Amino acid sequence: MRKPLTILIALATTMFAGATLADPARDAILAKFAAEAKAADPGFTGFSAARGGAFFRASQTGGSAETPSCTSCHGAAPQDAGKTRANKAIAPMAVSKTPDRFTDSDKVAQWFDRNCKGVAGRVCTPLEKGDFITFMAGQ
Repeated sequence: MRKPLTILIALATTMFAGATLADPARDAILAKFAAEAKAADPGFTGFSAARGGAFFRASQTGGSAETPSCTSCHGAAPQDAGKTRANKAIAPMAVSKTPDRFTDSDKVAQWFDRNCKGVAGRVCTPLEKGDFITFMAGQ
């Protein structure tokens, strides 16, 4: 009888290995960004956690020299707390550590607006925002 239980556990682990922590509010925000991304590019096929992770780690050239990447304040590991330049703690970006992350559309808009301008020197695209959230939802 142990063998079927072992198989069931292995199957469940495989099925949910890449799962993200779903939240209706976060899903609605992602749906909005997806509609905007599709309007900007009819070839849009979905968000990419890989692209989101690359964006998170990339050094940008258009923003502040003090914050050339998201990791400047948020740290290299999304599961860890970050620090502002004023040494104020920032809760982890990873949804697994901060489950309400990316669930308030006003806060999402505020922080993407502020941080994209500071890091990239421009407004982030809907594709970049959706990729970023998709990446963090899987962390």
